[in-house]
Amino acid sequence: FHTLTPFCFLRFLRFSSLCSNHHFCVKSFSLPGLRSQELCGIFFDFLGKMSAILQRAGAATALSPINSTDSNRLVAPCRSSLSVRSKRHIVAGSDGIKSFTCGLKARRSEPLIAKAVATKADNAASSTSSNSGHELLLFEALQEGLEEEMDRDAHVCVMGEDVGHYGGSYKVTKGLADKFGDLRVLDTPICENAFTGMGIGAAMTGLRPVIEGMNMGFLLLAFNQISNNCGMLHYTSGGQFTIPVVIRGPGGVGRQLGAEHSQRLESYFQSIPGIQMVACSTPYNAKGLMKAAIRSENPVILFEHVLLYNLKETIPDEEYVCNLEEAEMVRPGEHITILTYSRMRYHVMQAAKTLVNKGYDPEVIDIRSLKPFDLYTIGNSVKKTHRVLIVEECMRTGGIGASLTAAINENFNDYLDAPVMCLSSQDVPTPYAGTLEEWTVVQPAQIVTAVEHLCH
Repeated sequence: FHTLTPFCFLRFLRFSSLCSNHHFCVKSFSLPGLRSQELCGIFFDFLGKMSAILQRAGAATALSPINSTDSNRLVAPCRSSLSVRSKRHIVAGSDGIKSFTCGLKARRSEPLIAKAVATKADNAASSTSSNSGHELLLFEALQEGLEEEMDRDAHVCVMGEDVGHYGGSYKVTKGLADKFGDLRVLDTPICENAFTGMGIGAAMTGLRPVIEGMNMGFLLLAFNQISNNCGMLHYTSGGQFTIPVVIRGPGGVGRQLGAEHSQRLESYFQSIPGIQMVACSTPYNAKGLMKAAIRSENPVILFEHVLLYNLKETIPDEEYVCNLEEAEMVRPGEHITILTYSRMRYHVMQAAKTLVNKGYDPEVIDIRSLKPFDLYTIGNSVKKTHRVLIVEECMRTGGIGASLTAAINENFNDYLDAPVMCLSSQDVPTPYAGTLEEWTVVQPAQIVTAVEHLCH
């Protein structure tokens, strides 16, 4: 393990990907009570943790340099140089660009763009002219943000099922493997527990992994890794480790994928300490939140809705980063505050048109940050309108809306003229049939009825 640097670590794990691609399996290698996938997960997580712990304990007193002319690719040290222990950093190329830093202190990320600039860009996103911007679909905006961060920071890598030359299940990683190589864009075996643990271990050694779940529902197979390791390791290690991991992927209702592939995991993950959660809803904030999540020192889960990937918008040519903890004012109003996120933002805006025709003036806020809530923006709106409607696609029982309702009642109860109302998905498994599928989620007509009820 004394030579298990981040480079060697990823190179070793590349073997597991090759095995998967050539239909090898580990069914013949098992222990009583353990499935082969669980065994892989334990093994990969163990390697990642051992690498970080031994480096911090001083087992590896030095690391060998890298002889590479491409600073965008992760290349393992030459075998002949493994015995060289005179340096503490792995360096890519002769230009002095550090590819990895494995010192005792956690590497600090670059500060985000000034909050005022991000806020100004947020407000101007919908009115950006074609002269100063370019049109992108939402999945293309995610890809552009990811590519820019991989160009900016050689620590950033991507791992998941089919994220390499196939480009991901929804093409968010398309073209990245050709540009950055198959070590920075790593195809993994079909074992969420294994590659999530691999990403967490890699983050402990200095990388900044972006882990893609082919479908967010599959990440239930990695729940132990996300909960006990990703979320809690910073605390349980006494601050010795930071876990700058981004976990992202598609989810939500609307493609007739059935109960197992239409789950909304926000409610599952919100109770895990140490994890931030954000949900994108436009190409603009998709790119900005992706970049911010990668730069964060905290583990961040980025939720993407399958029905929004082909949404098109003009975004600025200049670099911008969204605030991970800031809500977005979508429509100012006076009569009622409607809080929503992700796909439901568009159901709310459709309902708002009907409400305006009926004489109501709703204020619509896309909360974006699902954990923690932006109580400053929400509170200012509640103090102005005195009525709150929450619209979500999450399940009603134990959902984001329930937590947000509690937060509003605890902090702004004196400003409310009516009880907080929450419209959520039905507490039923999502049907395959399209008509039944739509019946389980909130529709614009229900939003109109709820606003009329609260305002009277």
